[in-house]
Amino acid sequence: MPDMRFAPPNPIRIADRSAGLNAVSVRGHNERLVLSLLLRHGGMSRMALGEKSGLSAQTVSVIVRSMEKEGLIASGEAQKGRVGPPTIPVSLNADGVSAVGISVGFRKTDVVLIDFLGHVTASAELAHETLGYHHVHPQIFATVSGLIRALPKRKQDRIAGIGLALPDGFEDSPELAQLQGQLETLGLEVFVQNDVTSAAAGESMFGAARPLENYLFFYVGAHVHSRLILNHHILRSGVNASYDVGLLELERRLGSNAATSAEFWKTALGPATDAPVQAWIEDCGALIQDKAAQANQFVQVDTVVVSSYLPRPLIEGLCDTLGALKGVVGEVAQAPKAVGAASLAFSSRFLI
Repeated sequence: MPDMRFAPPNPIRIADRSAGLNAVSVRGHNERLVLSLLLRHGGMSRMALGEKSGLSAQTVSVIVRSMEKEGLIASGEAQKGRVGPPTIPVSLNADGVSAVGISVGFRKTDVVLIDFLGHVTASAELAHETLGYHHVHPQIFATVSGLIRALPKRKQDRIAGIGLALPDGFEDSPELAQLQGQLETLGLEVFVQNDVTSAAAGESMFGAARPLENYLFFYVGAHVHSRLILNHHILRSGVNASYDVGLLELERRLGSNAATSAEFWKTALGPATDAPVQAWIEDCGALIQDKAAQANQFVQVDTVVVSSYLPRPLIEGLCDTLGALKGVVGEVAQAPKAVGAASLAFSSRFLI
């Protein structure tokens, strides 16, 4: 029997909220709920799944057996040493499904392949010939095709889709339309999202923000961008604001050459750079505190998640300057936007 979860999806009409749900819709929702709980909490017993989901023990057992047969859930070792029969935890099967993520950045395009737990299993970087956000690298399609072809056949058949994370103002470009058309020839659905929103989604799904409901998200890249998350929903303003206290400003203060920045970050940080780096950290921290104060005029948010591909000690130092705010360092450190883009396929096909 073909695995319909990985077949090209049929168009779905979103029903009116006043309309009822049929048995298939309810079953699909409950399956997504169980998978979402396992992603958020890790391994859980069937009893714990029932308590968290509100589903009956029988319903949870039926769903778990079905998901195990599809390869999306795996059972762990029986846990003994307690009263009653041993419990067997279940968790997401990392190899059960994968997704491709593409992020078009200021200097390079990142392409990643992730498993069901958000781990990067393969990746590639495509350097731009000129700096700027609006570049469609000519090798994107070939790179994606190569990553997929390198997988065993059974894994090639279990790719949920391709996510594309793009900067503001890129959505309607002819180059993007051409790239989407190329990617769709691979037989996979293509999901498009703003790059910073994608990074926030990846951190919420796989990173340090998983247990958080309400927080401010800051992405520190070439520039600094922010999002507000309330009740797990990512909100963005109609104003596309970015702040010039990111990597470009730090490199300007350190006197590095943008063309060699990758090598610079591997070698140049040391005692000679302490003063300008600390000054940059304080300026960036002041910006975050200012934006948090503005947000708190409308809603009380005391936690800030800072995501970046910059060296972790820099981001830890930044979080230490945030005063009364609780600073949390993002855990998705390798190509956060591309990982977030890949997560779009999981969200659409498997999760709530």
